[in-house]
Amino acid sequence: MSPHATGRRRVHRSVAAGVPLAVLAALVTAGPAAAGTPARDAHVTRTAALADIPLGTFSNGLLPGTVDDDRGVDLGGIGSDIYPAGRKGEFWTVTDRGPNGQIKVGGAKRRTFPVPGFDPALVRVRVCGSTVKVVQAIPVTTSSGKPVTGLPNQAGRDEAPYSYDAQTPLSYDPNGLDTEGVVRAADGSFWLADEYGPSLVHVSARGRVLARYVPEGLRLTGTDYPVVEALPAVLLHRKINRGFEGLAQLPNGDLVLAVQSPLSLPDTAAGEGSRTVRLLRFSPGGKAVTAEYAYRFDPVDVVDPGEDDTSELKISSVVAVGGDRLLVEERTDRAARLHVVRLSRKADILGGRWDDAGTSPSLEQLDDPAASGVPVLAKRLVVDLGTVAGVPGKVEGVAVVDHDTLALANDNDFGMTDGAGAFDAQGRLVDSGIETKITYVRLPRGL
Repeated sequence: MSPHATGRRRVHRSVAAGVPLAVLAALVTAGPAAAGTPARDAHVTRTAALADIPLGTFSNGLLPGTVDDDRGVDLGGIGSDIYPAGRKGEFWTVTDRGPNGQIKVGGAKRRTFPVPGFDPALVRVRVCGSTVKVVQAIPVTTSSGKPVTGLPNQAGRDEAPYSYDAQTPLSYDPNGLDTEGVVRAADGSFWLADEYGPSLVHVSARGRVLARYVPEGLRLTGTDYPVVEALPAVLLHRKINRGFEGLAQLPNGDLVLAVQSPLSLPDTAAGEGSRTVRLLRFSPGGKAVTAEYAYRFDPVDVVDPGEDDTSELKISSVVAVGGDRLLVEERTDRAARLHVVRLSRKADILGGRWDDAGTSPSLEQLDDPAASGVPVLAKRLVVDLGTVAGVPGKVEGVAVVDHDTLALANDNDFGMTDGAGAFDAQGRLVDSGIETKITYVRLPRGL
């Protein structure tokens, strides 16, 4: 525990730099599944938590000198996605862009980056009882081996970055990635989903960016890795901080990307009120998008009975479950529901009128897309996680463990909260107390 921080968790930050990553994660107890849970209902069978690992120790152990002051922040955010690593109880996870928050200054929100030197990383973890141990970590780097960072890319398109107190502007970084989804290919390389572009990023087994696939017309320059404009231009209308979030790998190797929220098409208001979001299919061999699908959210008060703001609906995870079937997570920050869809050829809308930004009304403006001839993906509810005792909030990663068990990972946002109170008078984090957890849920009827 940092001697400067307040409101910290019960596990102390009594580790030293240079200690192997596998030793950094200490035991954190977690509550068992609710007693008396009927066998016929979905229920939690195991919960494991990641202990405090100083972010400076973690980052500098991968790329020395990247973090000079972690401001009392611990490793977190690895719940952005979770993907089976091939051994029982082991998963690949990915951090997002690092600690960030929002502070109002003069009535306007500013995006803060308290640890601007943080570099996104691939993190392999092992679940051991109630412990989540870090067993391997790989920094995501440019072609020349430099950190990509998590800073935004382009002025005027991405939010301007500021220091932890929102007083000092920071520089944009065209290399920066807001990594959210991860899968591992058969050759050992990784594919990552990024929110900024939005983009699909191919990364070598050692973490170097091999290529970043972005929408046509993005015109991202100044990167230290190849950028390929291979995605539909309509994605340029993604909502800020709502680019690609979910990423799945189908049995044939194709990738499926989920835009987190409806596009702002033709404007912000249309996207905020829409329940129609887009999925894309990408061929790694052909290096091209081969299909696009319209997916329809349930009403927000169905997903989360305590919420009435449609713009809070998001897709955070998509998981292949055999053939062309896909498990899709619809969520708010407090609740989530998982549906299965089949990616039918008849549902493909790629290259049609809905990819034309001039189409009026846009796909996002349609109150009933199916009634307007849009082949919306049919879906079947698998489980309402909001009704399962012991499931944490803000679940962003979902993995299939076996035919009737899922592993869920939550994003703890590095223990950060929004507002000026996120840091104390000494500039040290006032931790939220929310832990990174991996939670196993049993589905009595399977997938």
